[in-house]
Amino acid sequence: MQRKSVKFAALAVAGPLLAVLPAFAANNQDQQGEGQAIVTVLPDKNAQTSNIAQQNLSIKIDGKNSQVTRWQQFAPDSPVELVILIDGAARSSLSTQMRDIAQFVQALPPNTNATIAYMENGRALLTGPLTNDRAATLRGLHITGAGVPGVSASPYFCLSDLAQHWPSNNLQARREVIMITDGVDYYDGVRRYDPEDPYVQAAIDDSVRSKMVVYSIYWRNIGRVDRSLGATDAGQNLLAQLTQATGGNDYWIGFGNPVTIKPYFDDITRRLNNQYEVAFMTRSNGKPQVVNFKLKVNAAGAKVDAPQQVLVLGEPREME
Repeated sequence: MQRKSVKFAALAVAGPLLAVLPAFAANNQDQQGEGQAIVTVLPDKNAQTSNIAQQNLSIKIDGKNSQVTRWQQFAPDSPVELVILIDGAARSSLSTQMRDIAQFVQALPPNTNATIAYMENGRALLTGPLTNDRAATLRGLHITGAGVPGVSASPYFCLSDLAQHWPSNNLQARREVIMITDGVDYYDGVRRYDPEDPYVQAAIDDSVRSKMVVYSIYWRNIGRVDRSLGATDAGQNLLAQLTQATGGNDYWIGFGNPVTIKPYFDDITRRLNNQYEVAFMTRSNGKPQVVNFKLKVNAAGAKVDAPQQVLVLGEPREME
């Protein structure tokens, strides 16, 4: 009799708790989070600007429809912060591209603060602060250390380091990164492409949380492993995976180094001049989280590049 009484008492207490739990879960699911994404819209060659309106957009977050709350092109004077991140193990032949890099930096508009960093031993070593003093930025441009194998450890370690220690607290500025590297990850399957490479996944997560748009320019490293077709294929695919996730673009030509990287810089310049901000509301657990992002545009006449992952922020709110 005593055991039955205890069991009955437990059920009597648990009953009200079970009644509360569904209501709590429902309220938790009704929370909203806010997110923003930088989207590149390249207008048709015959048009100077795109004619995409907010009503032409639809967004899915983790496969579920979300509400678009804002869609606007960045103003020409909106702040931009740009880091050119060069692999310390790049072949010394990169010296033939110094003029193109310098011309790109010199042509940056006044609203852009820039600096140069080098990948060394898993870190992104900045050569100076973000600045619109072009001469100061270019004082940090130099030939890499004769392509010493392994000096960059993994380019993805270096990108994560940059994301975690971005050299500015300006939350209004667009953060743009140009990586010059062959993308080979010496720590995970050098000779094969691994789409689940944990270091690439970590770099993507860090980049998204830091709200960075990442571009990559393929330039082969000096390491003997880097010369193989398997390593080249793996590196290029990893770079494509990274840039697509963050809304950037990857540049390469075959399995070798390009004669000039100027066309790549020209395309990046065009992209920087045609970026939009899209804001949205979505269900959230009330904490910052990286989510899958899919943008659909119901309009013709423009090429749209959007990130595949974005960060959702904001305090929990009750849905109206």
